[in-house]
Amino acid sequence: MSALLTLIGVVLFVVGILASVALHEMGHMLPAKAFGMKVTQFFVGFGRTVWSTKRGETEYGFKLIPAGGFVRIIGMMPPAKGQDPSKVRKANTGPIQSLVENARSAEYETIDPADDGRLFYQKVWWKKLIVMASGPLVNVAIAFGLFTGLFMLYGTDVPQTTVATVTDCVIPADQASADRKCQPADKESPAKAAGFQVGDKILSFNGTTISSWDDLTPLIRANTDKPAVIVVERNGQQTRLQTNTILNQVVEKAGSDKIVSVGFLGVSPEQKVERQDFGFVVDKMGELTVATVKALGNFPEKLVGVAKSIVGGDRDQDSPMSVVGASRVAGEVASNNSLTGGERIAFLISLLASLNLFLALFNFIPLLPLDGGHMIGAIWEGIRRGFAKLFGRPDPGYVDVAKLLPIAYVAASFIVVMGVLLVIADIVNPIKLFNG
Repeated sequence: MSALLTLIGVVLFVVGILASVALHEMGHMLPAKAFGMKVTQFFVGFGRTVWSTKRGETEYGFKLIPAGGFVRIIGMMPPAKGQDPSKVRKANTGPIQSLVENARSAEYETIDPADDGRLFYQKVWWKKLIVMASGPLVNVAIAFGLFTGLFMLYGTDVPQTTVATVTDCVIPADQASADRKCQPADKESPAKAAGFQVGDKILSFNGTTISSWDDLTPLIRANTDKPAVIVVERNGQQTRLQTNTILNQVVEKAGSDKIVSVGFLGVSPEQKVERQDFGFVVDKMGELTVATVKALGNFPEKLVGVAKSIVGGDRDQDSPMSVVGASRVAGEVASNNSLTGGERIAFLISLLASLNLFLALFNFIPLLPLDGGHMIGAIWEGIRRGFAKLFGRPDPGYVDVAKLLPIAYVAASFIVVMGVLLVIADIVNPIKLFNG
């Protein structure tokens, strides 16, 4: 049964990814067609074609390797300035020039004279921007829709004022881990010394009434190593507990790498799933967007850690994963009997939503061959033409993004190597959310 649930989790997640990819590519295709651009192919996957059908001038289908997708819009690579598109030929000059001109030649092998006016580069800059931005924006919309449904219909864990665990000892943040046990040299936690018990409901801290866990946390942190009087409700009776909080190193906030010294008590709250309002969804999307951008900035450093984990090093729980790793996690969650059905579904939805947000922000990186590279080209074209018109200068024409192909090939090579590295790591040293 466990193996079957794992398989179901993996299959459902992969289907969700493929649907996200298809919708991303549709985000490019629909405005392209609406603006009169010629779209010849719409495929999910790469490699050998598994199935395809042609409708009008566009071929739709699936390819063997489910690692992305593409839409072919004719005329992405423009001819060189002053060059007749019908006379683009392979070059035999230097290696970089040959790279660019050969790409132009390949682009124009399937272009007919009748396609004039329907080529991507011939369109006004804002139409090109909309076409390229619409793909990742669809992923943003998918993420927002999934998170909205998750938080408003199902809910999210909200810490209560009831104590779920009492820490026996004080463990510094740089030593904290799931398997770190108390040692004789560790200090007894203030909560243990005060006599806290699981099930205690915290009513006040140093005279301040506590209505939520968010009220309590800043009070404990600000108390540093001073005396603390906490009133709790235990078995229907109010009990007064006294202790001294102590300074301890902790992570500043969830998702942060910053370590701060603050007051520490040593209790954690019960969690209860509560539905949220639309404002919570917006705030959460903002937080996740900022966290994802930071993660992208730390990506090269994290990738080094992933590479080390392949040869036997420890792999961080927050290290990046490939689609293989994410699918494996989805299967692990689907088959975990300690979770309720609702919790499993909620986790899978959250994982798919987070993946869509990551894909969107990754594609916004202003570098070819990503969508952001074409977007920057379109924006720069708009700026140049706008200034030329403003100052009465000749129209500078389109931006020749083909000149950036050498950089694009380097970036594409890095993306391929990165993908292969992550897949290998997810096979030989995968991230496991649960022990055992």
